[in-house]
Amino acid sequence: MQTKLSQKLLDWYRQHSRSFPWRDHPDPYQVWVSEIMAQQTRLDTMLPYFQRWMEQFPTIAALAQASQQDVLNLWEGLGYYSRARNLHKAAKMVMEVFDGQLPSTRSELETLPGIGRYTAGAIASIVFGKDEAVVDGNVKRVYARIFQITDPVNTHTGEKTIWSLAETHLPLGQAGDYNQALMDLGATICLPRQPLCSLCPLAKDCLAFQNHQTAELPVKQQKPRSPHHIVTAAVLHGENYQVLIAQRPPDALLGSLWEFPGGKREDGEDLQECLKREILEELQCKINVGDKLGIFKHTYTHFKVTLHAYHCRLIDGPISPQYHQAIRWVNVADLGEFPMGKIDRMISQQLQEKNTTWSQNSRDG
Repeated sequence: MQTKLSQKLLDWYRQHSRSFPWRDHPDPYQVWVSEIMAQQTRLDTMLPYFQRWMEQFPTIAALAQASQQDVLNLWEGLGYYSRARNLHKAAKMVMEVFDGQLPSTRSELETLPGIGRYTAGAIASIVFGKDEAVVDGNVKRVYARIFQITDPVNTHTGEKTIWSLAETHLPLGQAGDYNQALMDLGATICLPRQPLCSLCPLAKDCLAFQNHQTAELPVKQQKPRSPHHIVTAAVLHGENYQVLIAQRPPDALLGSLWEFPGGKREDGEDLQECLKREILEELQCKINVGDKLGIFKHTYTHFKVTLHAYHCRLIDGPISPQYHQAIRWVNVADLGEFPMGKIDRMISQQLQEKNTTWSQNSRDG
């Protein structure tokens, strides 16, 4: 139903809505891709990815026909690679089950890989005019402040309260604009820190603003401290400046991406001994561990990693992968053609820089 709050927000949105490629000319496929890309990613970061994606995969059919390698290559840098794999799987399902047309109802959309309640509601309301509510991080923050919700918004109780408010204030027939208005308000005015309350069209309705609690809301339940793993990786050198890379299992973290093989150090284990053990377990071969290439750090969603990479040589084979989908000897210059996670890409770039320097020195000499 339309409430005073929803009417104020719609009036504000008509004057202050942001311009995006998928919003100015709404297309089901573009809205779908934008919603998936925007999950856990800032819009200014994802915009160039969105534009490149649409150039390479302009239609659902084009995405469905693409190879997973091409899809992951284009996604590299956005992180959370299961989103890309699910987009690819869902595109194939749309072609096979829905005759190439993205379904219009929330229930049907939720049958597609990677589409949950929020994404289904966003697509159904924005593209197809369905009366469906949405709740994302921005919406949680807006409602938690307006109604002074003290339950942590990242708990079942808090989320249930927010969804109930979103559905209560949903203006029938205008759900798409209202949902985008909520998201825009959270992204531009109702900021996580130092919200611009003087510019907010809902300031007079906001209990947190009236009671000087905008800094305290929304409440979030603290997550356990992220574990820190020490990891080793082998840059296994072959002939003619080739190195060995291995493709991770499809359902693992960073599934189907390529990496320099290795693994976690066990308590009290020497780094080089760790690497020898991991390579023996993963590839059934023995290596000679040489100089250290470098130390690389990265923070994932639930843990942190410090990785020690070493130059290595094979001393006893043949190589027989026990964990990976595939292995491949690759020219250092061609490493950019293989999709990788952040740390492995840093290793490959360092190898390519050193290879370029060596080649230049050889020519100069």
